[in-house]
Order: sequence, then C-alpha cells, then structure tokens
Amino acid sequence: MTAPVIEDLLRELTPQVLGALVRRHGRFEGCEDAVQEAVLAAAVQWPDEGVPDNPRGWLVTVASRRLIDQMRSDHARRERESATAAVEVTPEDVPDTDDTLVLLFLCCHPTLTAASQIALTLRAVGGLTTAEIARAFLVPEATMAARISRAKQRVKAAGSSFSLPDGAQLQERLRVVLHVLYLIFNEGYTASSGSELHRADLAHEAIRLTRMVHAQLPEDGEVTGLLALMLLTHARREARTTAAGDLVPLDEQDRTKWDRALIDEGTALVKASLAGPALGPYQLQAAIAATHADAATAEETDWPQVHALYLILERIAPNPVVTLNRAIALAETEGPPAGLALLSTLDGDERMAGHHRLLSVRAHLLEKAGDLAGAYEHYRRAARSTASIAERRYLESRASRVRT
Repeated sequence: MTAPVIEDLLRELTPQVLGALVRRHGRFEGCEDAVQEAVLAAAVQWPDEGVPDNPRGWLVTVASRRLIDQMRSDHARRERESATAAVEVTPEDVPDTDDTLVLLFLCCHPTLTAASQIALTLRAVGGLTTAEIARAFLVPEATMAARISRAKQRVKAAGSSFSLPDGAQLQERLRVVLHVLYLIFNEGYTASSGSELHRADLAHEAIRLTRMVHAQLPEDGEVTGLLALMLLTHARREARTTAAGDLVPLDEQDRTKWDRALIDEGTALVKASLAGPALGPYQLQAAIAATHADAATAEETDWPQVHALYLILERIAPNPVVTLNRAIALAETEGPPAGLALLSTLDGDERMAGHHRLLSVRAHLLEKAGDLAGAYEHYRRAARSTASIAERRYLESRASRVRT
C-alpha cells in the first residue's frame, strides 16, 4: 500500500478511533493527543512494515496505551510501552460502532465560535495537523494551536456528554454541523485571502466529511442538499481559473471542463433531497447549482427558474448574500435596472457595507446597463476591498476593460 493511500486511510480512521477513545475514557483533549501520536506512529511504520490486518484496532490499541501512559505521567513506562506497541500490537476489543458523527457534533459545540468549531473539526475529525490548518487559514501555527487548545478547554468546561442529542436539539445541533462544513467548503472553494483562488484540500475535506454525515443520515434532506451543493459547485473548479491562475466568471467558463461525474452525482442527490417533506436552504442552493449545471452554455441558463428559487430561498432564509445573488438573476430576467434597484435595498445593511461582493455585483450590473464610468469606479473599489489576490487581479482587469 502506497504512502498516499495510507494517508487517506489514516484520515478516514482518525475520527473513528478518536470517537472510540472518547466514548471509553471521556477525556477529549487527552484522547485527541493520544490519537494523533498513534496516527503519527502508523504513518512512520505502516509504509515499511505493512498495514496491519485490523488497522482500526491497531490505532485504538496504540492510542489507548498512549493515553494510559499520559494519565499515569510515567515517562519511562510510556517509552517502554510505546516501543512494545509499535513492534507487536494485539488489537483490543474495538466496538463496531462508528462515533464519527458524535465526534463531529462535539467539535461543533454551540459554546464555540465558528472559527474554533472549524479548527477543531479539521483537527479532530478531519485528521489535519495544526500546521496544515494554520497554513490553510494563513495564520501562524502557534496562533492556530492556541485556538484549538482553547476550543478543547471550552468543550471540557461545558461538560458535554459524548452522545448524540435527540429530538429538536438534534436538528438544532445538526444545523451547526452543516454550517461548519459549509464554511470549510466555501473557504476551500473561494479562499478569503491569499494568492490562490481556491484551496482544493479544504474543499475535498469538506466533501469527505459531508459524505460521512450523509452516510449516517441518508434520509435528511438538508444533509443530502449540502452534499449535492458541494459536488455541483466543486465540479466547476477546473474551469474557474486560467493557466495563469486568473479567475474566470461563471458565464465565461469552458463548460466542457466541468466534471460531469460530479454533476451527475450532485443532480441525483438534488432530486432525492427535493422529494422529502421539508425544504431547506441547502436544498434550494443545490437546486440553483443544478439549474446552472443543466445549461450547456451560459445563454441557455434558465434564469426565471434561478430567480424563482432565490425568491423562495430569500423567504425561508433571509440573507443579504441571497438578495445579492437574486439581483443578478433578476437583472438577467428583467434587465440591469431591476437588478440595481434590488441591490439598493442592501445599501443600509451593515453586514454588506463596503463588502467587495456588493461592489463587484453593482459594477457588473452598471457595466451591463452601459454606465461604464460607474462600473469602473465600483470595480476599483471592489478590488481594494478584497483580501484575495486572485479576485483583486480579476476586478482590476474588469476595471481596465470598461475604462478602455
């Protein structure tokens, strides 16, 4: 088994092993450290010695012994038992249950901030190292380590039990989990800062984690909808940038580069999610993405359908970004002035004040309306407002184009 395959296996097994230890010992922080040590030992040994017959049992056993060593605070015993575990490990009785979903709920504890929920999820459930998470969010490793440490302490102080909530609380907590996965994917699909437009590792990780949630909650329409949304959006990744890394907007993308396998899978999931009794924001966003994916060219996009879906989305989940996107669809169906009029309703929203997305959409609609001077000014302002170098280059190029 090659090193990349082993790495994928370890990433898949990490939350399962951590869940088994937390359920058995109830010490989240200590268990997480012990599992990371076991994973590191496996990453070093398995490529040379081969993957054991029961890799999950091997990891649980090694991690359990490391945890016991930590609890005993006996350095000599720790070194001796670790060496023994590394040479020959007889798997202990490992439960068949997969506690990944329980662990994900724990990492998305409502007492944590969104930033802490994301960091803890990527570390404990995603199996990413602190250094990898820090690089993804462009912060020093020490800063990310402190954030993760504080998150663990808050979870411990909250005294949360290692079990799935039930009833209304389950749905409430599930919404938090899905929101965290959505944020991870968005940061991967369009990085909020830095020179790269997207970070494929984060997008892939969000999809992988959402697949795990979907596997355990296949009947939940919003889980299905979120997975569909991610797949349909991620299907465009190869067409979103030029060879030089410059952004290509949706209406100018070469749609032959879109990943048809992901589109087919995502479209099937959209149909399945919409067949349920309830309708949620992720299902609607997925339906919008499917409508775009169904058009062979930008000109063939069913804009009335897109606008109708945004209208429903705006009613059940009011959000300035939804209104922003509806303005684009409205401009396509009723003309740029209608879109600009809708955009003006966001001018007093503090959440959108000076936001580069509002500025760039207004610039786009002003350009379509023939107001090139206004478009130039808003493209320039939008470029100054974004921390993404790739987006800044794109907006500056649009400003240069309308000025010329």
